[in-house]
Amino acid sequence: MTFAATKVRVDVPATSANLGPGFDTAGLALNFYDTVIVEALPAQGVHMVIHGEGEDSLPRDERHLVVRALRKASESFDLPEFGVNLTAWNRIPQSRGMGSSASAIVAGVAAAAGLAGLDMHSSEVRDEIFNIAAQLEGHPDNVAPAVYGGMTISWLESSTRSFRTVQYPVDKNVNAWIFIPDFELSTSKAREVLPQEVPYEDALKNVSRAALLPAALGRGDNDLLFHATVDRLHQPYRAPLMGPSARLVDFLRAQGYAAVISGAGPCVLCLHAGDDTDKLRNITAKSIDMSQWRMEHLGIDHNGVRVYEESAKKEQ
Repeated sequence: MTFAATKVRVDVPATSANLGPGFDTAGLALNFYDTVIVEALPAQGVHMVIHGEGEDSLPRDERHLVVRALRKASESFDLPEFGVNLTAWNRIPQSRGMGSSASAIVAGVAAAAGLAGLDMHSSEVRDEIFNIAAQLEGHPDNVAPAVYGGMTISWLESSTRSFRTVQYPVDKNVNAWIFIPDFELSTSKAREVLPQEVPYEDALKNVSRAALLPAALGRGDNDLLFHATVDRLHQPYRAPLMGPSARLVDFLRAQGYAAVISGAGPCVLCLHAGDDTDKLRNITAKSIDMSQWRMEHLGIDHNGVRVYEESAKKEQ
């Protein structure tokens, strides 16, 4: 296959996984984006400029996650070898539980699809991007909402060893607030503290509450949202690793808000039908030390990753 475009722009949303009880399976896309511009060059090699998150620490060569995903997907899409000129604007905080690695992988795979001229409006193309990205990431919970938007439930099909996902609509009235701390937590450390077995009652509670998630988000029902975000499988065990986050979740839930640890943490996600930004800012400022936090008021991304042919400014 030859290049249908030589320069594309990719906008990929941040994501929040788990949503409380949906451990390693539920995810939600947020309208908070990383943007990359990828240009295919005839000469080999990588030239990269990074703005924002990770600009002082991320590699600027073939080791960069966007480039690694781009290379792998280019093989799948039968693109010829090429050099890369990449500019990245990173807004998604890293090692905070907002899906930064999944977003980088999806950006690279989607960029390859754009260079190949694949139709991003095609469900088959989206499915292919999802499958490649999920295999690279190793788990689908953040990748799926980054690709499709909205809320997703994903799983590994054991018979085929392939990942699958279902997208659910989210009511337009649902708002999200992400509380971003000034400290990080690696996913590997967050996984190390999880037990191999959990009490039957805790498993039952999570199953019942996870089953409520699509209805709660789809209806924009705050009472259902509050009950649907109860978790007993991972948050209690991870709390000692991120005490400020656990205390913030407890505080917000005590005020009646559907608050959870975002992904493996330490960000905190709050969901509510209706804009309660002023109230949330006031109650947190008066009641807890917010010196190490910043609050972002976000909507839900309903579209997933977007790819534009940069030269023509046309969405693919």
